Amino acid sequence: MSLLTENTHWAGDEHRMFAEMVERFLADEMAPNIDGWVEAGVVDRDFWLKAGATGIMSGAVDEAFGGVGGDIGFDAIALYAQARLGDVNWGMGIQSIVTHYIGAYGSQEQKARWLPGLVSGQTIGAIAMTEPSTGSDLQAVRTTATQDGNQYSINGSKIFITNGWTADLIITVAKTAKDAGSKGVSLIVVETEGTEGFRRGQPLKKLGMKGNDTCELFFEDMKVPMTNLLGADEGQGFYQLMKQLPWERLLIAIQAVGAIDFAIAETVAYTQERKAFGQRVMDFQNTRFKLAECKTKAEVLRSFTNDCIGRLIDGKLDAATASMAKYYGSEVQGQVMDECLQLFGGYGFMQEYPISRAYADARVQRIYGGTNEIMKELIARSLDV
Repeated sequence: MSLLTENTHWAGDEHRMFAEMVERFLADEMAPNIDGWVEAGVVDRDFWLKAGATGIMSGAVDEAFGGVGGDIGFDAIALYAQARLGDVNWGMGIQSIVTHYIGAYGSQEQKARWLPGLVSGQTIGAIAMTEPSTGSDLQAVRTTATQDGNQYSINGSKIFITNGWTADLIITVAKTAKDAGSKGVSLIVVETEGTEGFRRGQPLKKLGMKGNDTCELFFEDMKVPMTNLLGADEGQGFYQLMKQLPWERLLIAIQAVGAIDFAIAETVAYTQERKAFGQRVMDFQNTRFKLAECKTKAEVLRSFTNDCIGRLIDGKLDAATASMAKYYGSEVQGQVMDECLQLFGGYGFMQEYPISRAYADARVQRIYGGTNEIMKELIARSLDV
């Protein structure tokens, strides 16, 4: 199974060759390490560097900054390949989001300073939006950034930050004008090494995604150069977030396609080998019908997701459609994981079986990137015009 089909209109020969390269690399370097990452609670830096040296994170970055100069379809291929192997631990998705923020809004000096490290894996990126009292309502963030000479003094905290424990570079959502609503939001890049006033909480213990480091961040009079403002002027942060959120939401759908393909393949293999009442579990009509339903949902989602990738490449993916992809993809993923785990019987409840981990990992897909309830509201607004 693959993200790309014969009819994937946005994919050329370069995309297909890239897909083959990524699949080989991940099979060799990722698959044997997944259990170890889950045990350690973090992906080791050696893997990041190997992935960077292979070019996995460079496909959609300008050649001037260490990339290949392709479109975002290359990131989509890598994200699918990771999920297809049953991994959610490597923070490639967040790395892609951070890279595209800097590529879209960074100055030439900022791009030259930060993009090569993100592409090579020497720099791990994170984006700090969510706060203890603020989730999807990004206008209501309480973290403040106040001018202090030629620096910002940043105070506040963030929670649920993916890659937060290992991140070297964090795009931070802060209020540069407290009472200006959405027009007071700015994005400021925090370089964590040696930054006074910056502190990380211990990695959070989660239901799923146990090998992905997620933690709280604390800013206590943290000093950051004003030159780390992303964009030419303060107050552009909310606009920047809204412009980039469609990619964050679409990549959740891409990961859902990969995870679904993984679950179906694992379940088919298991039901072909497992016997009950003198026959293969696969030979029961219920098994075959359940898997037929899962496969159909997978193909519908694959087609819609590929259409959305093509729209994004063409600059035509609107917020409502991206919300549909995130909402539908994550819902279907949850349904398929539940059906597949059921076909494993009691073994599906055992953590030693990958389907158990995939079931737990899937749950957050309906929460992060904007809850599915928020996605429905955004979709509904597009109807009420």
